[in-house]
Amino acid sequence: MLKELRIKNFTIIDEVSLEFGQGFNVLTGETGAGKSIIVDAVAILLGEKATQDLIKTGEKEASIEAVFDHAALPLLKELSIPDQDEIIFRRTLSLQGKGRAYINDVSVNIQTMADAISALVNIHGQHEHQDLLNKEYHLEFLDRYAGLADAAAKYRELFTEVSATRAKAAALKEKANERTQRIDFLKFQTQEISAANLRLGEKEELESERSILQNATRLKESAEAVYSMLYESDNSIITQLSSVITKMREASQVDAEMTDALTSLTSSEPLLQDAALFMRGIRSKYDSDPARLDAVEERLEQIKKIEKKYGSNIEAALAYHDKAVQELEQLERIDEEIDAVDSELAAKEETLLKEARSLSDKRKASCQKMQNAVVDELRKVGFQKAVFELRFKEIAPGVNGIDDVEFIFSANPGEAARPLIKVASGGELSRIMLALKCIEFAAAEKTDLKSINKTLIFDEVDSGIGGVTAQQVGARLKNIAAGYQALCITHLPQIAAMAGRHIKIDKSVKTDSVKVTAESISGKERQAEIARMLSGNVTDSSLKHAAELLAGV
Repeated sequence: MLKELRIKNFTIIDEVSLEFGQGFNVLTGETGAGKSIIVDAVAILLGEKATQDLIKTGEKEASIEAVFDHAALPLLKELSIPDQDEIIFRRTLSLQGKGRAYINDVSVNIQTMADAISALVNIHGQHEHQDLLNKEYHLEFLDRYAGLADAAAKYRELFTEVSATRAKAAALKEKANERTQRIDFLKFQTQEISAANLRLGEKEELESERSILQNATRLKESAEAVYSMLYESDNSIITQLSSVITKMREASQVDAEMTDALTSLTSSEPLLQDAALFMRGIRSKYDSDPARLDAVEERLEQIKKIEKKYGSNIEAALAYHDKAVQELEQLERIDEEIDAVDSELAAKEETLLKEARSLSDKRKASCQKMQNAVVDELRKVGFQKAVFELRFKEIAPGVNGIDDVEFIFSANPGEAARPLIKVASGGELSRIMLALKCIEFAAAEKTDLKSINKTLIFDEVDSGIGGVTAQQVGARLKNIAAGYQALCITHLPQIAAMAGRHIKIDKSVKTDSVKVTAESISGKERQAEIARMLSGNVTDSSLKHAAELLAGV
């Protein structure tokens, strides 16, 4: 249940707080007092697009808060939001950006908040009447009334699967039409990569070898010089080291402190000899070999071309090769795959048609019951001789099945029933929508939907009616409020008199400002407001009439 609505700096409202009760709540006030702004604020919480011009002139931010006493929302656990006795939804609008949304002071995205609050509140207003002029709504309503919403959703899931399989079959057949050219192209590519006989690490090895071959003369000279200095020359390092070791050995026999130095020199001698042997052997490696250099350059150029066509390196080119081989294998067996997908599609289409016919049969089975229920409700809201029918037309299986359903209506005896869009006026649409809502809520009482305890907001759903019909509409709204919290914005005293809680919206205009207030009224204040609604002025006569109206509820 919606306990409180707090609005600040929203359109012409400075700050207002509205407290609601269980059952039937009405909001009344002069035309232009700001009643519809209240509904607009709730619509913002439900995800309605918000623009900066909704922020009160001169302010930087607007905020809307809705406090509910129902906290059993699974979404709260999913979002790790504390489950409290109250849920507070808050949305802010800012001149500096898009604004933010919060649930119990936990920041969430706007869509998340809209999804959560939509489980607790519905708005039924003038704009919704336009849904009656859309045939898709007619079928949707029938499914809800007949308890077929889940079955229709499962059918749509199956239709999505079938559509995906159709798309897959079409893509395979298109690929099959192009496969000869594609196969030739892929074979050329795989053969070219295979012929290159690529090996991981080969490029790096060749680049190193090329560098050595390009600098062979200088390297050979360096190797010869090092070998000569280490071993071959008369005054080589090894010869001098041998003499040093001999002198040190003689000295160490006299001074033992020489022993450590002698050990170091002795251990370095075999290392120098190994180095000399290595340099002697490596000299031949640096012989100039123009033919080998040409071969290395040619191989590197071949690798470069492959990399340019198939990847940034050898690894990428080999991966491209493997992928091309897989596609080749798929193309070569595509006929088998097409046959398999066609068989799968045929089976799914058969199942889809079977499910569509089953869903259609269930819809038709509920059709007469719904027609009777709507006609009965229409009589209670002033259509004593109305005709209301559901016209079925079979179509090819689509996203909603094989049924094209349309509401057919006649308000007066002697007039043929025709599509709603062609015959119903705005006021008639309002009452037809109310009748539909009444039977929908009655059907919901048989399901778990009633336990949700939704708040239903009716924005001038009584448009275009008056007199006895207004009393009948008020009675229907009051009946709905027995199972749901109902909030209704109304201009009709007959409806306002039936509410359990009456909130009056006032707007006072000063020289340079406007102030909107909301006050719960009862007793003489309520009687005066009903009197104003009856005659436009509060007079002794209208007060008496208002008292009679309130007493007769």
